[in-house]
Order: sequence, then structure tokens, then C-alpha cells
Amino acid sequence: MLSLRVLVVALCFLSNVAPGVALAQTPAAPAVPERKTSEPYTGDLSIFDSPGREERLQINRVMDILGVGSGRNVADIGAGSGWFTVRAARRVGASGMVYAVDINPEAIRYIDERARKEHVKNKVTTILSKADDPLLPADSVDAVLLLKTYHEVAQPVALLQNLRGALRPGGKVGIIDRNGNGEDHGVGRDVVIREAKEAGYKLLEQYDFVKGDKMDYFLVFTLER
Repeated sequence: MLSLRVLVVALCFLSNVAPGVALAQTPAAPAVPERKTSEPYTGDLSIFDSPGREERLQINRVMDILGVGSGRNVADIGAGSGWFTVRAARRVGASGMVYAVDINPEAIRYIDERARKEHVKNKVTTILSKADDPLLPADSVDAVLLLKTYHEVAQPVALLQNLRGALRPGGKVGIIDRNGNGEDHGVGRDVVIREAKEAGYKLLEQYDFVKGDKMDYFLVFTLER
């Protein structure tokens, strides 16, 4: 018993813990798993131009809410086929610009060709981005839309943080997606709101009028100044 007592005192001395006080281990912080995401789409890009999509998503109303109009600069993140890009380009007119942002080189080529065919090439700038960074110029955009893209973003907080510097004062970020678990081509709106807050944004408005598949929502954020 004496030798055991001596050993405990020695250990306490080495650990700067008073004798008689239980030695406690600092519990390791639990690992926070990354949320599930869907694989980015790499198939036929023409699928995004399905008949009636404009009416289902009420895209003109979406652009009204985001303030997409003459002379404004807009970013279409996860631009895909450029479906939204060309519609926004017609809205912003000759003095505005639309940045079509995508991580898929094929999408960038597709949009460049589409913009040429639809005579909006001078209003569209394509950007081959990174998965966690849209690579937009600083102070370059008044409005941003992620249309059915957010559930594919593997590092959403980093992406939104890297987007901050591109937003002009009062700039709005719109996210249209569908409820889901992340890997089923949808993500819960509460998850989006939480991640946006973590990245330094506040929720301005939320809507349910975009009903592409009866499960869609439309969230509008701005920077938390």
C-alpha cells in the first residue's frame, strides 16, 4: 500500500495535480462528419432545358426578388447548361454582366457556345471554378443564384465564405433547392440556413413558390455585416 501511495503522489507531482485529486483525461472532441452530398451531374446538359421549367420555377419572379435588372452583375454558380445564365444576361442588358461559374469544363464549353448562339456572348463571362471557391473577382456581383446546385457542394461553408469578397454592398445570394438528405439530390432548408450563418450570412427571405418537383424552396441571404 505504501509503495502504491508513493507512486500516486509521484504521478500527481509530475502532473501538477494535488494528491487525492482524481486524475482526469481531457476527452477528445468528437469528429464532426461532413454532411452527405450528391455527385455533381456530368451527363447530357440539355436535360436542364426541359419544357415548362421557366414556369415551374417562376424564374422571372426569382430574378425580381434578387434584383436582377439592367446594369447589374450576376453570378450563376453551378451554371450547368447556362439555362439561367442566358435568361439573366437578357435581363442585365448591355451594361450588365453574368458570370457563369462551374467546376465542369464541359459545362464551360457548352455555355460559351450557347451564349454565342443566343447572341449574349458579350454579356457572359465563364469561370471554371474550384469546388470550394467560385473564383469570382472581388466586388464584382450584385446577385448570385445557386439553382439546384447546393446539394452537390462538398464544402458549402468554404464556398460561401470565398464568395463573400465578390459581393457588392447589399448583394443577395439566392439558393433554390429541394428538401432531401444531401445525397438524394436535395438538402434540408434548415441545413442550408445553418451553413450560410456559419459562413457569415443572414437569411433575408424564404419562399415556397418555386415548385419544380413540389419539394423546392427558395432562400435569399445577404452578408451579416
